[in-house]
Parts: sequence; structure tokens; C-alpha cells
Amino acid sequence: MFDDSRLESPELTDSETLRWLATAGARIRRAAQTRPIGHLDRADRPRGILVLGTEARLVRAVLEPACPVPFMAWPGPGLPAWVGPLDLAVVLGDHDSPEWVLQCAGEAARRGASLIVAAPEDSALAGAIAGFSGASLIPTLDSDPMAAAVAVLAQLGGLGLGPVVHPEQVAEAADLVAEICGPSSDLSENPGKALALELADSLPLVWGGTVLAARASRRIAEACRRASGRPALAADASELSGLLRAIPERDLFADPVDDGADVRPALVMLDDELLPGRLRDTAAGLIRQAESVGVRVTRISSGPEELEATAIERYVTLLQRGLYGAAYLEIGLS
Repeated sequence: MFDDSRLESPELTDSETLRWLATAGARIRRAAQTRPIGHLDRADRPRGILVLGTEARLVRAVLEPACPVPFMAWPGPGLPAWVGPLDLAVVLGDHDSPEWVLQCAGEAARRGASLIVAAPEDSALAGAIAGFSGASLIPTLDSDPMAAAVAVLAQLGGLGLGPVVHPEQVAEAADLVAEICGPSSDLSENPGKALALELADSLPLVWGGTVLAARASRRIAEACRRASGRPALAADASELSGLLRAIPERDLFADPVDDGADVRPALVMLDDELLPGRLRDTAAGLIRQAESVGVRVTRISSGPEELEATAIERYVTLLQRGLYGAAYLEIGLS
């Protein structure tokens, strides 16, 4: 059973998960402030860009709409045959990077491709590209894939290969979430604790309409599964619509204490109020379906439309709010 009194406990300050979330902004700053080792030899645009490793899909989601050259996020395990001296490979990893990532990085360097690698300076991944003149290493100090991705995006934006990303502003977005969702913030004013309460007796169905919101939805669903030990799903609107059609209407006279009677899906919408045109209609359709069968609808917002925030800043805000909610969910269920 979920015990909401645990969300007001003074012992929350000892939670490792909450401390990790609170220091997200600091990790983003540290990753962005490290001086790259080496540099790209060529100032001209690459023929194509390949990104692989941890959070490659996040880099793709931010970069792809603005990248002036062909771009691909690669799942491995081998390096595509087309990668060569005219191309740029971007590799993100840490001390635990899979062997295939190390092999791909080394192979790209041997083929003469330019490389941007984000990894700890003493990691095997950094060693795999050591000595290659076309390789640039962004030394990461923490095992935080999101911080490494922001540092890489900032460098790619500086090279004219993607949108301009200001890590300090991204870090400030994370800091703001930590301020309003931190353990000292009262339950009545804390969106992270409120989210945990709304999901306490639910199976979350998480939807984000944009590419970045969809990415955040998958991460939030993963965190909810780990926190509760119950199913949580992030999926496309058509898939969620099919699930909602199969849900029976809530029985108003059901005993909430009966086994399973109190555990129903909840529809979690990410930034649905910011969607354009048809996507807003899609969101409204999902909400109508949910409400017609008595499924709770809850929202995670990155802020009002008039708020001047970049796509990556809104992504970090959505993700951190969702992760705080999952952290408090685990605390309330423990």
C-alpha cells in the first residue's frame, strides 16, 4: 500500500535517488565545462554523421530536425560500411561501454572518420580513440548519459551541425525542477509528490506527442516500472488508443479494497497543451477515451507556451519531473 506520509519524512534527505536527481544541473555544467582533448581537423561539413552509444537517440531527436547533413543513430553492433574519411562519428559512453561500442569507435578512427567522443578520460572508450588525430574527446566526470549528451549537442551546435544548445540554460532547467520537486517542498506544492500520489494505485500509460516528449515518456515509464514493480507503458497514440478501448468502464460500486479493484491504468500526458494542430487533436482524443471509461488523466508539463525554452530544456524539465514522480512513488510504496 502507498503511504503518503513517507513523502513528508525528514529522512527523505538521505535518499540517494533524490540526491542524484537534485544534482542533475551540476552534472550538466561539469560535462559542458570540461575542455575537449584534441580537435576536428576538418572545418568543412562532414558528408554524414553517425551517433552511437548511450543516449544516441536523444542526440538524434535534438539534432535531426536541424542537421544540414544526413544523420543516423546507430544501434550496432557493427559499424556501417559507408562510414569513412568524409564522415563524423559521435560516440557516447562511460566506464561500462559495451564492447561493440569500443570496436565501432576504434574502427571509425581507423577508417579516417572524424570522431567526437564523450567518455571519462580513463575509460576504455577514450583509450580506443587515443592517438587518432581526427578524434576529439569530451572528458565526462560523472556517469550521467544525459549530461554527456548535452555536452555533445553543445559542441555539434557550435560546429553548425545542429541547433545552438546552451548547457547553462539546460542546467538551470534541471535546477528549477529540483527546487520545486525537492523533498523540502510541501506535498501540496510539489508536482513530483503529486504525480506519485496520482500513480500510486495505477498502471501508467505515458504519451508524448513530439519526438523529444516521446523519448521522455519512455524514460519515465522505465522509472515507474522500476519504482513500483508494476507494468508501465510508453507507446504511440494508436497503441494506447487500442488499450483504452479494451478497458472496461469503472464500476462505481466496486469495493476498492477487493484484490485488483483499485489498480487501473492512468493516462499520463506530456506537454499535451503545447502540441500543434493534428497532434493536439490526437491528444484530445486520447483524453476523451480515457475519461469515457473512468481512467484517470494526469499531466506532466514543461511550462507554459509563452515560456522561452528550447526543445532540450523542455525535455530535461519533463524528464526530471517524471523521474521525481517515480522516485516518490518508490518511497511511498516501500
